[in-house]
Amino acid sequence: MSEITKVLAFDFGASSGRAMLFQFDGEKITIDEIHRFSNDPVTVNGDMYWDFLRLFFEIKQGILKCINGGHADISAIGIDTWGVDYGFFDKNGKLLGNVRHYRDTRTNGMIEKAAERVGGKKYIYEQTGIQFAQLNSLYQMYSSVLDNDPTLANADKVLFAPDIFNYFLTGVMKNEYTMASTTQLLDPYTKNWNFDFIEKMGIPTNIFCDIVQPGTVIGTLSDEICEELGCPKVPVIAVAAHDTASAVASVPALSGDDYVYISSGTWALLGVENDQPIINDTAMKFNFTNEGGVGGKIRFLRNIMGLWIIQESRRQWQREGKDYSFNDLEQQAWAATPFASLIDPDYGKFGVPGNMPKRIKEFCKETGQTVPETPGDVIRCAAQSLALKVAMSVDGMEETLGRKINKIHMVGGGIKDSMVCQFIANASGRTVIAGPVEATSTGNAIVQFIALGKIKDLTAARAIIKDSFPVKIYEPQDQEDWQKAYEKFKGLAKMS
Repeated sequence: MSEITKVLAFDFGASSGRAMLFQFDGEKITIDEIHRFSNDPVTVNGDMYWDFLRLFFEIKQGILKCINGGHADISAIGIDTWGVDYGFFDKNGKLLGNVRHYRDTRTNGMIEKAAERVGGKKYIYEQTGIQFAQLNSLYQMYSSVLDNDPTLANADKVLFAPDIFNYFLTGVMKNEYTMASTTQLLDPYTKNWNFDFIEKMGIPTNIFCDIVQPGTVIGTLSDEICEELGCPKVPVIAVAAHDTASAVASVPALSGDDYVYISSGTWALLGVENDQPIINDTAMKFNFTNEGGVGGKIRFLRNIMGLWIIQESRRQWQREGKDYSFNDLEQQAWAATPFASLIDPDYGKFGVPGNMPKRIKEFCKETGQTVPETPGDVIRCAAQSLALKVAMSVDGMEETLGRKINKIHMVGGGIKDSMVCQFIANASGRTVIAGPVEATSTGNAIVQFIALGKIKDLTAARAIIKDSFPVKIYEPQDQEDWQKAYEKFKGLAKMS
């Protein structure tokens, strides 16, 4: 019987986290969920934070459950999280204040203020190759500069979300590359901090740590952690610490396939893998970004509002005492009239928490469309619009790359929504290959297996993933109707 290697992957999303045990027997990978917990932001006096100490408590619970469940023989631990957010640490290694949430309103208007400081948005894009989104670390930090934030003034080091957890576990401070690439502070060519640009923004350059690539061993669990949890000194590996980078690593594509990937969840991250960044006027026009990937790759992609609008609509109905399941809403949406109304998912008002059905209705009224009335109408409107935005983004990707794209690989929890998957195939006119569902934690785990020498490289890992997890194929349907809707949608998208 082949030797089994076990690793523990912690995957943090915007609303929940989990510890997943992966076992590899030399041919196939299996997964077991060890621990799951909520990730609940906290708003205090108008400021929005992550509850980081609670999340670290949950990491320790995950390790403890793994050990007590008979898996003290894990070979490594890896952590991935959402992007851009960070904490400042003082010269004694103490966290200065709570970690702010990327949806915090302090970044309102910061893109324009930052551009004004350095002579325009084009300069920022040329320096970083990163799309403009006010949640980026650049604008969070620049708001601290303008506010004379005492945590920035007293900062000795900055660690991003997964770096913080790695530090709490090992006592070692490093910045992981894929996470650093989300900040809009990295030089996309050298893969190091763009210190000249950082200095021009008025941000101290001395606070940034050395950057390590995915697959680097950060350190081992500290003596304190081992004593508290009764566990061995397990290595902690810097995986592709940005969750999208981990998800992309799990795409079960064959070498030579001409495809785009979509990491589907709260956001829909759509892109391709390149060897070099693409930074030109066309890429900037479509707001494409150049972020880091596994094996030195560049993830050339675009953020699209994903299932957030559907999720937030459901939360609103729950607040009103109507506890629809996602399956209930999907069934109602299938029964609703097709293309009665459309929205641009990336319209600014849809990006913040609140009464999403009301905002959708207001958008439709303002744009002279039929106003969706029932939950089924609202969900059908949102799902069709997301699919059409994906189609527009794929077309923009083709224009930028100068080549045809024939397939869409969708991975992540969002692929459980079969209606959205089918709509994306319909809207784009391309085959959709959906799977695996547990994409992010799987990508996390394969980087650990590669670092441990159990899998040769990313190409070999993807072949193993393809053999280990099922996929579902969606072929385009109703092309004439969807093409008419696409023409209407392009006019609406331009309006916002």
